[in-house]
Amino acid sequence: MGGFVNPTFTEKHVIPDKPEKVQLARAYVALSNSHHLELVFGMFTEKAVYQSINVGEFSGIDEIKGMMKDFFARFPDVYWDSRAFECRENGTVCFDFELTATNIQTGERIRRSGSEEIIFNETGYISRLVVT
Repeated sequence: MGGFVNPTFTEKHVIPDKPEKVQLARAYVALSNSHHLELVFGMFTEKAVYQSINVGEFSGIDEIKGMMKDFFARFPDVYWDSRAFECRENGTVCFDFELTATNIQTGERIRRSGSEEIIFNETGYISRLVVT
């Protein structure tokens, strides 16, 4: 798993608690907003699944990397204003966002709202991410 080192769970196999999972989700959004893709990729398991009503479903880190590289190239100023992070009883972190971006090919400015659910595995890596 490339450049991301989970600071909370290095060497130990500790199951992250709810506040730690929320911190990890916030870190994912911050890295995405900073466009640090290699660090974002390192937050996913090798067999992660990324599902989005806007871009489709991708299985495995290689498919996720390809989708994200294409997406960030098409929308080089993309930013997610994320809020209301919460960790549900089952350990899934949920939050709402408003995305703003400009399509580099058309010049069209987009703005859309949505929700995201992130499921972390027992060592704090993303195993499933769902955008609605």
